[in-house]
Formats: sequence, structure tokens, C-alpha cells
Amino acid sequence: AGEGRPGLAATLRALNGALGRPEGLCVKESGARNLRHRDFLAPRAALNAAFSGGQVPADIMSGVTSLGGPGVLEVRGCQETPAGLAVQLRRPEAFRRLLGSPSVPSPSPPPSGPRVVLHCPALRRPAALRPRHLRPLLLADHLAQLLRAQGVGVRLVPALPEEGSREVLRQLRIDWPSSSGGLALLDAISALKQALGRSPCAAACEQAPGAAALPEDVICKVHLKSFVEEQGLVGYDPNLDVLLVTEEKLRSLAELQQAVLQCTVSDPVALPAFRFRDLISFCQGSCCSSIVHVVSCEEEFQQQQLDLLWRILDPGAHTALQKHLVCGPVKVTNPSSPIGADQYFQLRKHQMYEASVMKYGELAEDEAWTEVIDTLTVAAIRFEMLSTAHRSQITLDLEDSSISTKGTKSGAFVMYNCARLATLFDTYQRAVERGTYPPRPPAPELNFSCLREEGEWLLLFNYLLPFPEVLQQAAQLPPPSKGIRITANTEMVCKFLIQLSMDFSSYYNRVHVLGEPFPHLFDQMFARLQLLGAVRDVFHSALATLHLPPLSQI
Repeated sequence: AGEGRPGLAATLRALNGALGRPEGLCVKESGARNLRHRDFLAPRAALNAAFSGGQVPADIMSGVTSLGGPGVLEVRGCQETPAGLAVQLRRPEAFRRLLGSPSVPSPSPPPSGPRVVLHCPALRRPAALRPRHLRPLLLADHLAQLLRAQGVGVRLVPALPEEGSREVLRQLRIDWPSSSGGLALLDAISALKQALGRSPCAAACEQAPGAAALPEDVICKVHLKSFVEEQGLVGYDPNLDVLLVTEEKLRSLAELQQAVLQCTVSDPVALPAFRFRDLISFCQGSCCSSIVHVVSCEEEFQQQQLDLLWRILDPGAHTALQKHLVCGPVKVTNPSSPIGADQYFQLRKHQMYEASVMKYGELAEDEAWTEVIDTLTVAAIRFEMLSTAHRSQITLDLEDSSISTKGTKSGAFVMYNCARLATLFDTYQRAVERGTYPPRPPAPELNFSCLREEGEWLLLFNYLLPFPEVLQQAAQLPPPSKGIRITANTEMVCKFLIQLSMDFSSYYNRVHVLGEPFPHLFDQMFARLQLLGAVRDVFHSALATLHLPPLSQI
């Protein structure tokens, strides 16, 4: 009972500790070929550097084989090989520890401790969104779900405008708040104007003779370059110079200020009772750990301007928490004309419909398939946008539908395999009701030594065991080494799901899970169903971070 959930990180720490090299000597194997012989390897080159003659002393070998502790997987044995020290685990015991406990859903932990403000300036566009604006939006939406799954509170800014982008965001299942700040926001804007009047960086805009007239909504100008130099700030564009401050820019800052305050005030309903002048004193003790601007590379310059303006007008500690998560360009090939986000969605939906009709015939024209095709379309677009590292360029080929509807790298392929699992368990349940199979025994009574097919260990070792760590790493926002840019690893989730789908599909095509109803085969069938039930849970949890519901049919 005190064993705890086994984990790869804990096991690797214990292995390296036993070898006397906590900095990391052992590596995990992941390929099917190597997993036939070993689960971990201390490479020969590393052993040569760590031990005299590259030979591991007998007492250390003994320590490796007797590993134990919370979350540590038991070792079956280790041996010297030409490749290095090969370590193999007690696999039936690993299956038992991970799958043999009663299945209890683990809800997301309630928000506690640090909170994060995610700001997506693309939503402030007065014009229609284009595919390049969807990338930071989908990234922010996904990152918010990942952070919440780790118990981090998230505030999303700005509030959705009354018109414009709402429909395409609804179609893409982007969950974004729409409430505005009301009177408190107006109060915040007024206070920012007062701060502007007191700032030594601000100056009145004087109309030079013969110069073009300034826009009517310009309040004043602010000298950003001198502020950057005085403060010794690094990472900003060297072309930043003078900013013309408008009412709209102050509104953007006021919304950010309110989001920070909401991280501090335990009851957001009481927020209007707080006056803006109280904000700085409150935010000094704020539990807001990061303010992350999720921007496209085209918007980065403008967001740096706003970042500096906020630092100038409010020198509180929270404005120093600003970080910039920059998305690489989205290149659209074969556009007959500039395409909007809504057109992009409809195009991919039509391609998904055509592919479904080709594969399933008249079935795909049934009304019940409308929701299925909508979900497949959202999956295709999210994987197209999110399975590449956010700082890299992505290319959307509008005429090539195969990237969205076919192949093992698409969101549709992931959803298809999730649906195959649903069909498997539905088939089993109906067979139980007919009396073909007995009901599955409780998890602690199952015989996991029946799981000997290499694909079964692959699913457990590469996916079920590391899944919590994958979610944790995908949600990390490491501080920048210098400057203001940060890097996230959110693409890990899509890549994990794609690889899981490929390995599950290979296993499922090779192994007949629901075999003949002979009693001597039931132990193996029950163990396999328990394993695949855990795989299904991983699919569901990972897809939830992408706002994708599991499908019961395709």
C-alpha cells in the first residue's frame, strides 16, 4: 500500500544514485528492439569515464539489483554488455503496481500557490482573424489547460470582444472568457492616464510643420529607448524608440492590471470594490508568478512596446514578471487570396467530410456524423498548429488535405485510435451482457504475468509510466536565461499522442484482444483489457488538454 505510483524519474534517480553518479549515468530505452533486452542502459563511454577500466564494482552491481523505495520500479537484474551496463526491470511487478490498484479517477488539483496570466494580443485585432493568429490563441488555450492540470490558477486576457472572433473560437473549442471589467476597468484607465502625466518618459505630441496629422486618439508620446537604457533591460528590439500612446493601449494595460489583481484577490466578485490605486500595494504580495504574452512573431514588436509602457507607468514588482512566448510564422501555401481563420476551418471541415465519405460511404452523410466530423476537424487543426515547437515555422498547404485527414501524424489518426478503444470496450460490454464473457474481476485479482507480448510492455513503459511527467514538462515555463523570451514544450503532448497512437495501432492490429470465450484464455484477456483501459484513460486525459472530447465511433 505504501509503494506509491511507480515513476520513471524516481527510478532513474535511484539507479544513478546506486551507481554513485546522481548527475545521470543511466538512460531509459524506448525503441522496441532495445527493449527486448533491457529497460535502462549506462552507456559504455559513460562507464569508462566513471569507473576504472569501465568495470562496475560488484558491490555497486548488487546495489542496483536491490533498488527500492517510493515510486521506484524493482530491478530483475543487470549485466555488463558491449553497449554498457544493461538493466532490466521486474516487468510483471511493474504491470501489477501500475494497473493492479482499483481505478480511481484523479481530478485536477484545485488551484493553489502561484497563478499565471496568459495574454493573447491577437484577440484585440479589429479585423478578422487569420490562420497565423490562431496559432498563439490555440497555444495559449492548450497551455492554460496544461497549467490547470498541474494545479496552477490561470487568468486569460483580453476578454473576448462582443463581435468578430467568437464563432470561429467556439468552432475550435477555444475556451476564453468574455466578461469585461466594467467600472473598475474605467477606473484603471483613468489611473494610468494620471501616471502618464507624472512620468518623466512621457512628452506632449507636437505637430511638426508639414508633417502628417497624428491620429485623434493619441494622448502623448513615450520615450522607450531611453527607459530601456536607464533600466539596463536586455532582450528588447533595438529599434524600439518613441511610442504614441493611445486610449486603446491604456485599455490593454488596464485589463492586464485587473488580471493580476484577480490573482491576488481570493473573491473575484469583490474585485470592483478595489480601487486601482490599491493595486500596487496588493500586487507586491501577489501570488501571480508569471505574466506571459503569447504572441505571433508579427506581433512581438508591438507587445514589447506595451511591456515597456506598463513598466514605465507601474514600476511594481508584477510588471517585472512579464515574459514573451513567441510563435514562429505560419506560412500558407496555395492561397487564391488571403484566407481568414473561419475560411480555414470550413476548408479543413470540407476536406474531412470528403475523406470520411470516401472511407465510410453513406454512413458519413448521416446526421450523427456531423459532430464526429466537427471534432475531427478541430483535432486536425489543433495538431496542425500545436505538434510543432512554437518557435518554429509551420506551413499550411490548403490544397493538400492528407496532412489533416490521413497518415499517422494527423489529429484524425489520434482520434481514430481513441475511437477504436471505445469500440473495443463497448463490444466487450455487450458480450458480457449476452453471457459470452464473464465480467472483469477487480484489478487486484488480475494475473499480469500473462502480459508477455512486446507491444504490451512498450505501451506501459513508454506511455503509461511517463505520462504524468509528460504533462508536467509540457506545462513548465522556465525563466529566460537572459532577456524576456521564454520557451515552452507544449508540442510534447501532440507528439506523445501521435506516437502512442502509432504503437497502440501496431499492437491492436497484431493482437486479438477479445479472443475465443474459453476459460483458460480469460486471464490474459482480462489483463489486456486492464492495460488498454489505462491506455484509454491516458488518451482521454491528454485530449482534454486540447479541448478534444473522445469519440465513441469513427
